[in-house]
Amino acid sequence: MNLNNLATGIKNTLSFWARSFNSSSRLNHVQFMSRMKVVDDSKLARDGMAYKRAPKIIHVYNKKRIGTIGDRVLLAVKGQKQKAIIVGCKNYNRKDGIPNFDTNNCVLVDDQDTPLGSRITVPIPSSLRSHPNCSKLIALATNFV
Repeated sequence: MNLNNLATGIKNTLSFWARSFNSSSRLNHVQFMSRMKVVDDSKLARDGMAYKRAPKIIHVYNKKRIGTIGDRVLLAVKGQKQKAIIVGCKNYNRKDGIPNFDTNNCVLVDDQDTPLGSRITVPIPSSLRSHPNCSKLIALATNFV
């Protein structure tokens, strides 16, 4: 009887560990429903980061629907839709000239790619200088990586 109970306990323990093990690969970029951190000083950004839900991507404006640094996205911030440009991405596969960040960062912009805030609070990658829609972001940035 004790041997049977011991075998059942080991079986239950092994099935618990098998269920909690995840073998999927890491994401290298942002996509639909990825959480973002808004890093400018606009009022919507400050209120959105303090809101009960983190800003999430609801659309990526490119053909692959996978966003990298410099891509335009549509965010859901505090129940509102707002366009943004990605200025930092958790890249686990390091590429030349693209730095790795701890969080997925973005800056809120309007339809003409003009930033809503007057300052960017984190360092942004210098590879954004070659993007055509990021020239106004470069003017606001003080630190580059």
